[in-house]
Amino acid sequence: MEELRARAAADGVALRVGVVIEHNDAVLMLEHEEHAEGRSPLHLPGTVVRPGESLAGAVVRAVREETGLSVVDIVRHLGSFDYLSGAGKPVRREHFAVEVGDAGPVRVTNYADYRWVPLSGELPVTPSIRRILMNYRQ
Repeated sequence: MEELRARAAADGVALRVGVVIEHNDAVLMLEHEEHAEGRSPLHLPGTVVRPGESLAGAVVRAVREETGLSVVDIVRHLGSFDYLSGAGKPVRREHFAVEVGDAGPVRVTNYADYRWVPLSGELPVTPSIRRILMNYRQ
């Protein structure tokens, strides 16, 4: 994981993490009340990696703060994508599959609601997140 952090620093991009949590063949998605036109209101849990924080620490913190769930294992790295933040700054979002101790109750803090979205069928997410979820299914 430290190699991912070093690569982001070398590339001059801010680092964020995204997390895939599966339960009963569905993925936990968090729902924004307001969202940009043409974009999905559904997002994977995630956060900004704080200065000096490990990627593993950011993953555990993101899940706890955004869902109230506890990570027991970071299973694997699923890939990343780069984008520009709302302020026009380059960002890289690294994604990880995790196992949680218990899949509920989910307690969202920064979101309007959550959904368990089935992995089969059409996923109502952005193309970048769809690619991450396809990597997860493999």
